Amino acid sequence: MKKLITTLLGFLAVAGFASTPTFTVDAARGVGTVSPTLYGLMTEEINHSYDGGLYAELIQNRIFLDSTTKPLHWSVVNDAGSAATITLDPTNSFNDKLTTSLRLTVTKADKKNSAGVANDGYWGIPVQPKTIYRATIIARAEANFSGPVTVSIVSDNGGKLFATEKISGLTTDWKKFEVTLKTGRITPTAKAHFVITLNQPATVWLGMVSLFPPTWNDQPNGFRKDLMQMLVDMNPKFLRFPGGNYVEGDTVDTRFDWKKTIGPVEERHGHPCPWGYRSTDGLGLLEFLNWCEDMKSEPVLAVFAGYALKGAHVNPGADLQPFVQEALEEIEYVIGDTNTTWGAQRAKDGHPAPFKLHYVEVGNEDWFDKSKSYDGRFAQFHDAIKAKYPQLKTISTIGNDQPEETRVHSRKPDMSDEHYYRSVNEFIHMSPDYAKKYDRNGPEIFVGEWAAYETSFPPWDKRSQKEPPTPNLKAALGDGVFMAAMERNSDLIKMQCYAPLFVNVNPGGRQWRPDMIGYDALSAYGSPSYYAFQMFSQNVGDEILSTASIETSVQGSATRDRQTGEIFLKLVNPQTNAVALNLKINGGAALMSKGSAITLAGNQNDSNSLAQPKKVVPLPTTVRGVKPGFTYKMPPNSIVVLKLKPSSH
Repeated sequence: MKKLITTLLGFLAVAGFASTPTFTVDAARGVGTVSPTLYGLMTEEINHSYDGGLYAELIQNRIFLDSTTKPLHWSVVNDAGSAATITLDPTNSFNDKLTTSLRLTVTKADKKNSAGVANDGYWGIPVQPKTIYRATIIARAEANFSGPVTVSIVSDNGGKLFATEKISGLTTDWKKFEVTLKTGRITPTAKAHFVITLNQPATVWLGMVSLFPPTWNDQPNGFRKDLMQMLVDMNPKFLRFPGGNYVEGDTVDTRFDWKKTIGPVEERHGHPCPWGYRSTDGLGLLEFLNWCEDMKSEPVLAVFAGYALKGAHVNPGADLQPFVQEALEEIEYVIGDTNTTWGAQRAKDGHPAPFKLHYVEVGNEDWFDKSKSYDGRFAQFHDAIKAKYPQLKTISTIGNDQPEETRVHSRKPDMSDEHYYRSVNEFIHMSPDYAKKYDRNGPEIFVGEWAAYETSFPPWDKRSQKEPPTPNLKAALGDGVFMAAMERNSDLIKMQCYAPLFVNVNPGGRQWRPDMIGYDALSAYGSPSYYAFQMFSQNVGDEILSTASIETSVQGSATRDRQTGEIFLKLVNPQTNAVALNLKINGGAALMSKGSAITLAGNQNDSNSLAQPKKVVPLPTTVRGVKPGFTYKMPPNSIVVLKLKPSSH
């Protein structure tokens, strides 16, 4: 009889005679603890995330190494009464790191007709009103010329001079010059370039040219302020860095070699990035750590583990040992006392205090390694790290999303890394049961890369190149159901982060989509997925509450703040119709009759852009009539965070 009743109820639901859509929260007791590091960020150099993105340097090809044959992004500036030429000069370098200089030869010039060289920046030099820019120039000159050299920010058409200063004192020896440029009352624009000119014939060599706007916390060699603010607003608890594929490099020699990324920027040669352009390494290991500190987040350090993207690998054993030692020294730079070699170097670089570190990820996506050497490589790193730093946890890059036979078996990783790039429909269907069958005694889980895509084809399909760089609301709905699933299982899933984080939306700036935050030289915007993540990360308790949904496609999660008793109920309606949802809060303390809601909703195809940065944003409202059982109308295509407070009576 019980089977017959169940079958009949199923038939009635299919036939359209379903009972009221219901979402139930068991508030009588918690069923687990929310990981305090659940919501975080993942970063790598892709889509000009660092150079031309968060790293605030405005000069592209500042050390003239982007090409061995021509000075990319540099051009001659002259007029009818002046003349000049430029060429790369590998025989006249500042040091063994900045191995090429730019030779500027002015053959004709006077005080009314100057000539020189211009840099076009990363799709323009952004200019803001009443702003101070800091220029650093390493230069030398032929004998008998000491200056002046004029440095300026000028409009692309040459008609407007936004800021200018002069430097003098050049000699035949290399010398560093620092100058500030201040703009006046101007209209913001990115249609500008940076120029260096002479008003007399001479030859000057440039070893490095750098230009910074005001940075986050006024840090030298720092971060773009608007992008950093957007990250801080996401309330991240960790940052996984430096990648991604950026850790591995296309070859072993082009990996992220951390020792080459510390110290003065004029000591950083840079290296090819796997995504088709050169990285300055201006955003180096210490800058990554400062980035974490600026966000009040902890680092999740990924170390090179002997596998490169184009297939090369280093065999476990003696061949791998130098790279294991390299990782141990990197960890020492992060957390070592100042009486250690690399802790002392960190102090010399400007940060005496050790940083906090709990997790070290060994490699990245090592399931791509056809040699099947990762088990042995991981074991060698794991054993060495545990021997010297027993308090640290190691992360395997092969997780439950990969076949069992590919995972690490010779050691038990403390954590495994899962990556999910899935269509919206896949996330909707997999999220209700996600992680239910996982072994709670197995490794902790880190969902180190994930994103929903709204297209009928995956991100790596060439057709994606014709799509907008950032996702629409439909994708955010897929993100929402998956975040709810991870939150429901956050006793096991300790960390998760969307990827990629950034994209420069200019032509040629993008290698992947969808991406969370879009920008050009002058402005930035968050996608609907950005706001969905923010809604989740800013509103989470520390206690997981059990939930159940009946006769509804609405998915969600519930957590509670143990100290205040406030319940955070996250609901996602992926349907194009509104849903009158019967909310049942069973057990627990009595609730105040008035709560609050944050709602992200609209047409599925709605998105944000530079032109419409706030088309889809969360809106706060007041919810009345809250009680243990009440009806809440979910808008179509919506993500809602309900905040329900306990009654004081």
